[in-house]
Amino acid sequence: MDLYEKIKELAAQRKVSISRLEEELGFANASLKRWKTSNPGADKLTKVADYFNVSVDYLLGREESKKITEIVDLKKVISEKKPTSWDDPRIDWNEWVSFDGEPISDDVKKILFAIYGDKLTD
Repeated sequence: MDLYEKIKELAAQRKVSISRLEEELGFANASLKRWKTSNPGADKLTKVADYFNVSVDYLLGREESKKITEIVDLKKVISEKKPTSWDDPRIDWNEWVSFDGEPISDDVKKILFAIYGDKLTD
């Protein structure tokens, strides 16, 4: 699988379109598609890897695992985002929590918000 295909797959898992991804990363329209035939700069490649919480080596096909073990300070994330509901568009649940490296379902998000909602909304 080439670089663009990996990015496309990761975007699909996050339910984000390629054009939305480009917008969020501040890339020009269709710039990711051009990566099929050209090599991106290290800075842009790093931005994509950070967005998906994967390593640059994973994107380049140099390692199999896409998971990066990193401790996320939930209190810091909560204080920055201050979500008002479980589906608040300002939050990215995948940034906070996963199950076996996979995104959690909306039902689990609702349950977590019901349990921790008062802490999440400050």
